[in-house]
Amino acid sequence: MLPEPYFQTENGVLYHGDCLFILPHLGPVDLILTDPPYGCKNNCDYTRFSGGLSESRNYGKQIFGDEKPFDPSPFLGFSGVILFGYQFFADKLPPGTILIWNKKRESQLGSFLSDCELAWKKGGSGCYLFPLVWHGFDREVERGKTLHPTQKPVALFLWCLELSKTTGTVCDPYFGSGTTGVACERLGRKWIGIEIEEKYCEIAAKRIQAENRQLKIPGV
Repeated sequence: MLPEPYFQTENGVLYHGDCLFILPHLGPVDLILTDPPYGCKNNCDYTRFSGGLSESRNYGKQIFGDEKPFDPSPFLGFSGVILFGYQFFADKLPPGTILIWNKKRESQLGSFLSDCELAWKKGGSGCYLFPLVWHGFDREVERGKTLHPTQKPVALFLWCLELSKTTGTVCDPYFGSGTTGVACERLGRKWIGIEIEEKYCEIAAKRIQAENRQLKIPGV
């Protein structure tokens, strides 16, 4: 049984709860697009390298579920799947398409922190590159404080949606701060979000509300 929606728009619905319990009760889903906990106990707080104090210091250690290995098997039965963190659970996935997000400028390559992030797309066998600088404080888009330790830029998920060649409902079972929902709203796509931590449900709802206010034509 599905829980009561935490938040809804004309295009989508957000549920607060454990995705493994909610997924079996969903209707048709065309694409799973998500950035799950990788299971590597990753500290994503880049401000720890700044040498100064940060109100967000060590917040990367608070990712729910990142203390145990991620199991992608519950998602592989869906027709369309894109999972970020490919290198952490590649041995549990069949061959597929590899998506590469190049996060740095050329002059920054090979310095501290990863140059890129990898995602696995179900089906195919190619490798596709998306260049968008998002390296610490150096960002081409969405500058300022992030709202989740592993938050991804909306532009990246817009690219993923286009590359997926799908048109139906998109589900993000690890919704976080709601980037998938924002991208879907921008495209007029149907979406379902599931997030186990209520604080991020609240953040995601506010982001999506702000996105929809921006999409409205002033005075109409």
